[in-house]
Amino acid sequence: MENLLAVVLISLGLSADCFAVAISGSISLKKPSVIQTLRVASSFGAFQALMTFLGWLAGQTIVEAISAYDHWLAFGLLAFVGLRMIKESLRYKTEEKRVDMTRGLMLLVLSLATSLDALAVGLSIALMQVHIGVSIGIIGATAFLVTGTGFLLGHRLGSLIGKRAELIGGLVLIGIGIKILIEHLGA
Repeated sequence: MENLLAVVLISLGLSADCFAVAISGSISLKKPSVIQTLRVASSFGAFQALMTFLGWLAGQTIVEAISAYDHWLAFGLLAFVGLRMIKESLRYKTEEKRVDMTRGLMLLVLSLATSLDALAVGLSIALMQVHIGVSIGIIGATAFLVTGTGFLLGHRLGSLIGKRAELIGGLVLIGIGIKILIEHLGA
């Protein structure tokens, strides 16, 4: 039971970046649909679960190999998307076309960037002797719920911020990338 509580706490920690990215990505949308919200939450939840499972499968060798640069990869992906959002926010627009993080390459990149830490978590779950199916279920479901909540909150925040929502969202994504770098380089 103690290890199960640890998995729940780990899943909340892993979902923090999902929450922040969902907020920053949704503030630039006019009015996210239920489908968009479910697509982002499902993608982030699935990637968290999948990366945890892959970490569990890979064992120490792959985790050690990627841990040397996973923070740089996460930073690069988040900075790329953040800079793209900032560029779009500064472009003169005759119509209200906004960056849509809910589909295609943008969704894939954000899902991957927010789930890289889950590789190492998968290894630790193997060491904790907790059932991997239960663990990835908890991690995926938590990421789904936290991401969906962040996505809905971000839209409400975006309507308060107005036209510069994309700029702020892009800066937040870059900030998350910098935070990941600082945490890993300082450790």
